[in-house]
Amino acid sequence: MSTALIFYLFAGLTVASGAMVVSARNPVHSVLWLILCFFNTAGLFLLLGAEFLAMVLVIVYVGAVAVLFLFVVMMLDVNRAELRAGFLHYLPLGGLVGAVLLGELVAVAFAWRPSESAEGLTRAPQPDPMQVTNTQALGHLLYTDYIFLFQTAGLILLVAMIGAILLTHRRRGGVRRQVIADQIARSPRSVELRKVQSGRGI
Repeated sequence: MSTALIFYLFAGLTVASGAMVVSARNPVHSVLWLILCFFNTAGLFLLLGAEFLAMVLVIVYVGAVAVLFLFVVMMLDVNRAELRAGFLHYLPLGGLVGAVLLGELVAVAFAWRPSESAEGLTRAPQPDPMQVTNTQALGHLLYTDYIFLFQTAGLILLVAMIGAILLTHRRRGGVRRQVIADQIARSPRSVELRKVQSGRGI
């Protein structure tokens, strides 16, 4: 009974905080609600016995991604008038895309049927939780059955990282950059040393 109450508590807070993420007017408040949503989702993982996923969610998403979002949103000078104008401009297209997605979800919900092999899968032998930990089972599954998908996800992240670096270090006109090689190769004769008396300028 207590487990069910805790589950409904975490689930309700997750849904409520997720709704506040998309409905909050202040972007900073949206990120804070997102952090609360991550914490409640981690609580749901703990109830399912997936403590490794819960810790990863808190450390990676809350500790890195959400904090990064928070700093980026706080540093950006967002013009709310332009955002509202753009929202009204793209409202018909957004409504159309939302209606299509809603129709697909309804179609999937009504067309879903349990698989014939589902009963056999539920009766499959499970390892003893006292001998195999959750982290060990997850690692065994990732590096055996899903190794190619796991490596593909790593390659996608690597490409995204390289793209971000290239966009940051692109050549732009009117920007003076420090060239260490030119500074080292500069002749000492081009530098003039002057002795300046105290309290006087050059």
